[in-house]
Amino acid sequence: MRVLLTGASSGIGFSLAKELTLGGACVLATARRLDRLEQLIEQTRHHPGKLHVLDGDLTSSTHRQQLANWCLDHWGALDALINNAGAGAIGPFEQAGEDRLRRVMEIDFFAPVELTRISIGLLKAGNRPAILNIGSVLAHRAVPNKSEYCAAKFALRGWAESIRVELASLGIEVLMLSPSTTRSEFFDSLLDTHPDSKTRSLGSMSPQRVAQLACKALIRSKRDMILSVGGKALVTMGRFFPNLTDRFLRKTMMDH
Repeated sequence: MRVLLTGASSGIGFSLAKELTLGGACVLATARRLDRLEQLIEQTRHHPGKLHVLDGDLTSSTHRQQLANWCLDHWGALDALINNAGAGAIGPFEQAGEDRLRRVMEIDFFAPVELTRISIGLLKAGNRPAILNIGSVLAHRAVPNKSEYCAAKFALRGWAESIRVELASLGIEVLMLSPSTTRSEFFDSLLDTHPDSKTRSLGSMSPQRVAQLACKALIRSKRDMILSVGGKALVTMGRFFPNLTDRFLRKTMMDH
């Protein structure tokens, strides 16, 4: 399997690169931090698969084109594109500026969408090709103080549902994995967020476990997987008892 993986320097992406190469996949991993990618090369050196890395900023159209060109030059096709790179922010919408929303949307929505657009030709030539978007439970039910992140993940999910139908005739699957809070460095690099800001969540999951489930989603063509009991409970509550869920979130996730 030939896989293009974004956001591979830490958390879910770092674990995914290890899990995929352990399973024999050839992976092109990208992230901004070259030192982390070099650590990843060292940790996967003896895996059955092969890891290649290309550092850069995914919000740059030049870097996205470099990734697509590399896949074309070295593989001639792509079997899976995993849109994992992302960023978040915490804090009341009223107290934030326009820049925070634009930066989150640029990283979490526009970058993966545009990378997908230029990768479709490569996926057409792949074997059982699939696009796996690493979304969030918050793409199904929004919570307070994460409005920008929720908006980006809702947008990603809506876009994925649309292109799923468009690409079906080409044999390209579009899958969505929706983790809850993952124990990673995600909260150490929040955008435009006060360092003392805290977030509350219903349970958490290790990046290794999320990576394992992501690989299962690829193998089994799982259309839309919501992870964790707490995440499933929140989505179910929001669907059937929206007013009650609003009150619950107001009491548990907002500072008073």
